Amino acid sequence: MLSEKAAVAAVAVKNLESARKFYEQTLGLTKLMENEEALTFKSGGSTLFVYRSPYAGTNKATAVTWVVSEVEDIVKTLKGRGVSFEHYDLPNMTRQGDLHVAGTMKAAWFKDPDGNIFSLVTPPSVATRQTAGASARSTA
Repeated sequence: MLSEKAAVAAVAVKNLESARKFYEQTLGLTKLMENEEALTFKSGGSTLFVYRSPYAGTNKATAVTWVVSEVEDIVKTLKGRGVSFEHYDLPNMTRQGDLHVAGTMKAAWFKDPDGNIFSLVTPPSVATRQTAGASARSTA
């Protein structure tokens, strides 16, 4: 029924003006729509719906994950724009600066101005290619 339909990530915020600046200027997303109660942004082939709510920032889990092959570069860019990264004690992961690493998988977590938790993570295909490349180099 829904397997062929697009899903939209929805994030609650308290202040739409602060959110607009963060999502447009800090994250570099393209605004598609804005009204008095909500903003919509384009992110790759997805849509991010940001709406005003008194419950903004109450989610204690990751709200949105971006799958990116260049996690380190994006972390560096976002840090340069004032974003602070979260550090978690996670099983089977080590921390290298702001990156959490498990084998070839790398992830980083950060929050928006309302405390919504976001993550960046390498796609499985990148992790697989990195492992294959490392194996080929070690046998050469």
